[in-house]
Amino acid sequence: MINDFSIALIWWVYLFGIGIIFIPLSSVLFGKFFDRGYTFAKSLGLCILTYLIYILGTFHLLPFNRISIFIVLSVAILLNFYIFKKNKLKISFKGIKIIIFQEILFLVSLLIWSYVKGFQSDIHGLEKFMDFGFMNSILRSTYFPPTDMWFPPYSINYYYFGHLVTAVLMKLTNINSFIAYNLMLSTIFAFTACSAFSIGSTLTYEILKIKKASFMTGILSAILVTLGGNLHTIYAFFLQYAPPENPVPFWQLKLSLSSFPNNYWYPNATRFIPFTIHEFPSYSFVVSDLHGHVLDIPFVFLTLALIYSIFLIKKITYKTSAVIAFMLAIMYMTNAWDGIIYFLLFGIVILLWKSDLLKPKKSSHTIRWYDIAQRLNTVKGKKNYFISFIKYVFFAGFLYFIFTLPFNLHFKPFVSGIGIVCPPNFFVHIGKIGPFLFEANHCQRSPFWMLIILYGFFYIYAIALVLKIIRLKKTPPGLIYVLLLILLSTILIAAPEFIYAKDIYPAHYRANTMFKLGYQAFIMLSLVSSFAITYLFHKGKKYIWLPITFVLLGLVLMYPYFSVNSYFGDLKEYKGLNGLEYLRTIQPYDYDAILWIQKNIHGQPVLLEAQGDSYTDFERISANTGLPTPLGWTVHEWLWRGSYNYPQSRLEDIKSLYEGPLTQTRFLINKYNISYIYIGEMERTKYPMLNIEKFNQLGKIVYKKGNTILYKINEK
Repeated sequence: MINDFSIALIWWVYLFGIGIIFIPLSSVLFGKFFDRGYTFAKSLGLCILTYLIYILGTFHLLPFNRISIFIVLSVAILLNFYIFKKNKLKISFKGIKIIIFQEILFLVSLLIWSYVKGFQSDIHGLEKFMDFGFMNSILRSTYFPPTDMWFPPYSINYYYFGHLVTAVLMKLTNINSFIAYNLMLSTIFAFTACSAFSIGSTLTYEILKIKKASFMTGILSAILVTLGGNLHTIYAFFLQYAPPENPVPFWQLKLSLSSFPNNYWYPNATRFIPFTIHEFPSYSFVVSDLHGHVLDIPFVFLTLALIYSIFLIKKITYKTSAVIAFMLAIMYMTNAWDGIIYFLLFGIVILLWKSDLLKPKKSSHTIRWYDIAQRLNTVKGKKNYFISFIKYVFFAGFLYFIFTLPFNLHFKPFVSGIGIVCPPNFFVHIGKIGPFLFEANHCQRSPFWMLIILYGFFYIYAIALVLKIIRLKKTPPGLIYVLLLILLSTILIAAPEFIYAKDIYPAHYRANTMFKLGYQAFIMLSLVSSFAITYLFHKGKKYIWLPITFVLLGLVLMYPYFSVNSYFGDLKEYKGLNGLEYLRTIQPYDYDAILWIQKNIHGQPVLLEAQGDSYTDFERISANTGLPTPLGWTVHEWLWRGSYNYPQSRLEDIKSLYEGPLTQTRFLINKYNISYIYIGEMERTKYPMLNIEKFNQLGKIVYKKGNTILYKINEK
């Protein structure tokens, strides 16, 4: 544990350094925030640092190594020093205190979740092999785009920028990827807590002008986003419904307090609506897949803060638009849906501000509803709206295109259209009109009571807040920002009831759409609810809201009690942060071989290993080393490549490589440019007709332990 603590501190020191370097830029962008943007200096710095490394590597200007990272950081220091001098920035004693508090909050959050992760740190199960494989493949890359470790020589056809950010930190800190994987999860946890705190507290202080209230909102925001669940925990008080994939309303079940928690299973809160997924950050931090939607959380908050800063400075400029366009591009390359979602939010903000609909009169810092109505009715207002809106949207869209172009040159989207939920029979016969698909038997809709279970907590406060706001004669810009978050979240929750992005999954065709949209709605509504609770306590009747909040908060904050204890074994046995350690127990020879490969094989030569289905333990060598293998998880490659023909064509070839005659094996080795042949327990089990003698003629043994053998193929 002490060694893990030391490594976590080293990791934090580098993050702290990145934050210090980018303080001048964050101070300019977030000058109206209570902390002058210090919270966002780290995430902003990681964005810029990684993007520059990515661009330099894509155009072969600098290789991806530690020296290049330090060169880019040196340039960043000079640029931020220039920003510091140009803007005549000053750091007051009050500013130092805020920085110290924010850094303590970040460090404590990082260490707490690192400690929790130490009880179950295995990079094993769910889709961890995929995420870890991406990172290890990137770490072995000299230039970009990185090779798909499961389909060489093609590059990764996925949104991997967040994995690249992680790889940059791994290479910068020089910390082993088996440990750094878990540290990155803890880092995102810390980013989430601190970012939510900054936005929540700044928003509350702008509107209520009460420091204590703003602090409490910040803390509540941090807790809700990182640990909060939904009202599904109410099922812990009732006898279980069966089977779990067919939930019933809790009021139809028998209340049973004596047997609490009634075998409550925490993943059900994310699979409650049949054939869908509706996850949230707390669940993600527990199950520990470093997927794009998780890696993007810090950048989502950074973008939300940038958009909120428009409301604080009460104007929008081309400089602001350029920065937000850059962040939208970062989000697209990390988790594509997020770039689209927040482009929509930014577009609405442009519409409101550039049409002068939200511009306060000179005599007031607030907005009056009847002023907006009056401006809407003027011809001049409508003309200004159209011209300004088009100019700024085009400008942001153009920069977004430029920023994402290097990524898109090597990426092919795997969504094949926009499906319509419950299409009329007339359109089903047509099948497709443009991008819109009309598929028969595609009529899944979410029962309203299920949506209440998932999002009722948020909307109790959101609706109460809206009712308060519409009665105001003067409305601070911050409240308009809150209303926009409520509006966008509602659109995101409602959208999967009408449309879905078409992928390869037949029965779960709404799952990814609801997952990606609902995830962002949860984040925004957590911020809204935290603020609304504070606002209603100060502007409403406390004796009404106190018991309501006590019960509702108790239910949503009960979730980590179930999830953390279940996944991390009741926090009883600390195992450490090394995510590969589990393999020493279940497959010790694979464990030793992976460590040998990491130490002795450089670059990205192709290694042959047993091929298997998605979500299995197959492809454990490629995932843990970053060495590409001819074919990895079948369904994943099917999804990423857009057709089953791609993986199907390689399935029989891999079997032939292990079981076929010498001449065929030699031909296939040349076809796939294979340099190493791995033979372990899984290979012997998967290919019972394994012809091992032929490999003695094709190459030489470079590693052998027990029944595990690694051949290096002779050079031509």
